[in-house]
Amino acid sequence: MATTVVRPRTFTEPAPRTHKAPALRHLGPNWYASVMGTAIVANAGATLPYQLPGQRVACQVLWALSAMALAVLLTARAGHWLHHRDQARAHLLDPAVAPFYGCLAMALLAVGGGTLIVGKDLIGSGAALAVDTVLFTAGTVTGLVMAVVVPYLMVVRHQVEASQATPVWLLPVVSPMVSAALGPLLVPHLPAGQPREALLLACYAMFGVSLLATLLLLPLVFGRLIVNGPLPLALTPALFLVLGPLGQSTTAVNQLADVAPGAIDAPYAHALGAFAVVYGVPVMGFALLWLALAAAMLARAARAGMGFAMTWWALTFPVGTCVTGAAGLARHTGLDAFGWLAAALFLALVTAWVAAAAHTLRGLFTGRLLPATR
Repeated sequence: MATTVVRPRTFTEPAPRTHKAPALRHLGPNWYASVMGTAIVANAGATLPYQLPGQRVACQVLWALSAMALAVLLTARAGHWLHHRDQARAHLLDPAVAPFYGCLAMALLAVGGGTLIVGKDLIGSGAALAVDTVLFTAGTVTGLVMAVVVPYLMVVRHQVEASQATPVWLLPVVSPMVSAALGPLLVPHLPAGQPREALLLACYAMFGVSLLATLLLLPLVFGRLIVNGPLPLALTPALFLVLGPLGQSTTAVNQLADVAPGAIDAPYAHALGAFAVVYGVPVMGFALLWLALAAAMLARAARAGMGFAMTWWALTFPVGTCVTGAAGLARHTGLDAFGWLAAALFLALVTAWVAAAAHTLRGLFTGRLLPATR
């Protein structure tokens, strides 16, 4: 029987490497979803057709909370890359984690848009414009980069099969659609003429980037469900991510139609206004179909014992985009039905946010979500 000789360590040998800030090692890019989910509650609540007493103040509080959470996460993620670079690289090479890098861009954009929508009440219009300009620029650049980098890695580095397709794959390509939806907030602040028209058309270009990329990926996701059956229980809430490009694209065309008359010539402005309804109504119809399917699958997973996971945040931002999309259609069609739909979806959004936020805080306090281990 062979014996193992353990040689004593001498003073010339380096001590085993220990990681600084060990809890940060487990902090992945998926945490930005909590910022997105909080910001969308503020943004959607402030733009609802129906406003209750105190609703604006509640939206201001939620925006401030999302802004603080974004600042904390940006700092923590910087520490993650500084102290745990090996894990950060591993995340990029992991097909299950890499798509979440799209959440960084969407978090920047959602908080930036909220700054102009409700944050200006607290910090002033001038400061809000400056903050949104910075966050919109950073979020748009990051989103466009990730829309290329992550699919590239999936093609040349990740080892994936058709059975692994999930709605998470949509995250990197949805972020340009968020830019398309929130860019119109900045259009009126640009000089009249070419600057406004350039940003308007750039937003439509990003609308096309995201929409066509989504149309490429969505058949893979649905095909995987049909052929391989339901997603694992913890991943079931991710089905709601499909609502993101649907609701956000509806929001985008309506937001762009609002600012088109001041940015582009009349014939095109009228056409873009019509396009908002002609495109938005059918897409919202499909979004409601997918919402019903995803809700049925979620109920099935809950009966099977689904516990809390960070995927619960997928129940917030995508639903919020449907709220803003329905509100935009109510504005352009004048139909009360879309206003009622927006209000009903907003109640579902608030319920989902409360559940996700409460379980996340509990997981942080108990150390289950970010265990302080090497």
